[in-house]
Amino acid sequence: MSRRADDLDLTPTSAEDRREVDLSDDFVILPDQTADDTDAGWGERAASNDDRLFADRPPHWG
Repeated sequence: MSRRADDLDLTPTSAEDRREVDLSDDFVILPDQTADDTDAGWGERAASNDDRLFADRPPHWG
């Protein structure tokens, strides 16, 4: 005899099943960026474009 999901009894039967779980903590499950997704992960230095942009600034910018 096959059982349907509607027929299953999912009521908690032990104290462990009835315990309250606090979900207010901010757990980091997965990082926003992995180590291999960074410049250092690819063996490159951190790139800052600021110096090049200041050097290439047009004269009319003052």
